[in-house]
Amino acid sequence: MYSSFKRGIIEGIKEKLPGALAHQIMLPTHRDSTFRFPEFAEAPVKSAVLLLFYPNDDGIVKFPLIQRPTYSGAHSGQISLPGGKRDESDRDLIHTALREAQEEIGISPESVEIGGCLTDLYIAVSNYIVTPVIGFSEKKPQFLIDPYEVESVIETNLSALFDPFCRKNGTVMAGGKFKIQTPYFEIENKIIWGATAMMLSELCMVAEFSGLIKN
Repeated sequence: MYSSFKRGIIEGIKEKLPGALAHQIMLPTHRDSTFRFPEFAEAPVKSAVLLLFYPNDDGIVKFPLIQRPTYSGAHSGQISLPGGKRDESDRDLIHTALREAQEEIGISPESVEIGGCLTDLYIAVSNYIVTPVIGFSEKKPQFLIDPYEVESVIETNLSALFDPFCRKNGTVMAGGKFKIQTPYFEIENKIIWGATAMMLSELCMVAEFSGLIKN
C-alpha cells in the first residue's frame, strides 16, 4: 500500500500541477471589512514546508500536521505543515523544509526521500512565498516537538481529506482579530484553512488525478 501510494504521488507531481486551480477551491471568500493586507516593500520571503508521508503501525499512509502555539502573530494557533523561512545557510528550499521539520518535530533529514514539490504559494499576510516539498519515510518518525514552535502533532491520512463531512465552509478567526469566511478542512475537530488548506487541496487533486483516491 505504501509503495504504490509513493509511486502514484511521485508520478503525479511529475505531470502538470493543478496549482492555482486547486488553490482556488480553498481560498477564503470574504474578510472582515476592517481587515487590510500589510504593505511590503521587500521581495517575498522564500520558505518551504514538508509534506512527509510514512506508513503508520497499522499500514495506513499518514502525514503530520502541526498546531502552532497561541501567540500574538497572524498564525497563532493555526494548523499547518512543518516548515519556515529559508536561512542563508540552506542549500535550497528542500534543505529548508528538512531543517525546519527537524527543528520543529524532530524528523531526521537522513530518513526522508524527496519525491518532488507542489506549486509555490504566496501568502499575502506575511509576504512569504512557500514551496511545499513532498517527502517519504519508510518508517513512522519518532516525533520530538519543540514546544516553542509546536503545540501538538496531528497525524493525518489523505483519504480523510476526501470525506465530504471533512470539507466545510464557515467563519474562522484570523490572529484572534478578524473574521474570515472560508472553505476549510476539519480533521479531529481541528480547522485547517488558508495556505495549508490550499496546499492540501492541490495534494488532493494530484492524488485524484493519479488514481490513488476514487472520489
